[in-house]
Amino acid sequence: MCLALPAEVIAIDGELATVSLGGVRKEVSLALVEDVRVGDFVLIHVGYALNKVSPEEAERTLALFAEAGLEPAS
Repeated sequence: MCLALPAEVIAIDGELATVSLGGVRKEVSLALVEDVRVGDFVLIHVGYALNKVSPEEAERTLALFAEAGLEPAS
């Protein structure tokens, strides 16, 4: 099973972005996604941003994790 988590883009340097999820910052590749800007939310999996999602979709997904008692930032 694969799991992609939504995270907010807080910085971009070329094809790399720094994303934040639950206070954890991580560098991910933007090679698979076009037109990403600081403040966008992306689904991340194994170091890659897979696609952009709306802030509302990101919030709903993170709320489901919280409801299930999971900590996606780890």
